Amino acid sequence: MKRSIPIVIVLIILSSFGRVNEPDIKDLITEDIDYLVAFYKNIHQNPEISLREENTAKTLANELKEIGFEVTENFGGYGIVGIFKNGNGPQILYRTDMDALPMYEKTNLDYASKQVIDYNGLTTGSMHSCGHDMHMATWLGTARAMVKMKDQWKGTLMMIGQPAEEIGAGAKMMLDEGLYETFNVPDYGLGLHCNPEIPAGQVGVAEGFTMANTESVDIKVFGVGSHGAAPHMSIDPVVTASMMVMELQTIVSRNLKPIDDAVITVGAIKGGTKHNIIPDEVTLQLTIRTYTDEVKALVHKRIEEIARGVAIAAGLTEDKMPEITFPDTYTPANYNHPELVGLFRGSASKAIGDENVIYAEPQMVGEDFSRYGQTAHKVPTVLFWLGTVPDERLDWENLPGLHSPFYYPAPKKSIETGVAVMTQSLVDLFNGEGS
Repeated sequence: MKRSIPIVIVLIILSSFGRVNEPDIKDLITEDIDYLVAFYKNIHQNPEISLREENTAKTLANELKEIGFEVTENFGGYGIVGIFKNGNGPQILYRTDMDALPMYEKTNLDYASKQVIDYNGLTTGSMHSCGHDMHMATWLGTARAMVKMKDQWKGTLMMIGQPAEEIGAGAKMMLDEGLYETFNVPDYGLGLHCNPEIPAGQVGVAEGFTMANTESVDIKVFGVGSHGAAPHMSIDPVVTASMMVMELQTIVSRNLKPIDDAVITVGAIKGGTKHNIIPDEVTLQLTIRTYTDEVKALVHKRIEEIARGVAIAAGLTEDKMPEITFPDTYTPANYNHPELVGLFRGSASKAIGDENVIYAEPQMVGEDFSRYGQTAHKVPTVLFWLGTVPDERLDWENLPGLHSPFYYPAPKKSIETGVAVMTQSLVDLFNGEGS
């Protein structure tokens, strides 16, 4: 008499066979890595600066179309939106930026950019010195993996290719064109940024504010011009502007609470034409970095008070008070949703090991990814740092930073890490793991 196998055991065996046949993230990355590295190098060699990302956007759009995404092009400038609907579940946004910077590359890589462009009447190079090429390669690798793993998650994947991040305009352009109204409001938003100090193979993240409000402020300082040999006949705007520069530094050191963070940098002083002429006008160009609206407002108030006070002390009349131009729009501070950070850490640890998921302290740089979480919808978002330092540079005392002509990420290791972490995070979020 033959013994029958209990139905429970049969189901377990069949279930195990199903899991064995399911694609594994690491295996998918191994299969895809040569393609992704080649894609990365091609993008690196052919950078396009802000508002000129036509070919880059077309390349990304075609890649998404080939793997089954519904793609909308030229949405908010050269922005693209790829939608992959995979049953009922959450909708999750994953953004990459696309633009490069107007500067010559000096890495001497065999795939270095040789692009020469006209930028506001000047001839210069074009380079992905902020890692947006790596952002795109990781983004594409994740999209490809998610499609191959579609039996392991349910929901809608919303892939955003954003223009003009370097000028702080692209996210606003896409949101103003109706991103959420057209494609629905996502339940979560994820993004990454290359880090020039974290080794490739690791990622860094923190809760709360991690990047700053970013503003560009202009101060026009007036004076009374004269011959350089007759300063007594002038009210020298160069001297007045220099006094303002020094006084502006006291805002952070003496007006803000010690626990509040801010940066006030005068990046340019423009005025005068010749050695022996005291001009009648000088312009200061400032960058202001803060985290909160309250601190930002106080900094604005003190800039106005200091500029006016110094001008009065110099003897200028009311009609020659400084003109201060604050921006109508600015890049808001990035805020990482604490609960989502916790979920992300769990997924990243699963993908690359807990020891490779590190705390990354907040910085005063800016990133307009922040806008996707700061609409009225209050979408929970996380922007994490992707380590990119190549092994051969780990012992360097002074590593090249972002926007350096010498910066480059380790292609293979950075892509492998980014795709593994982002894919695992998306799958877990779609499946509600940890929530």
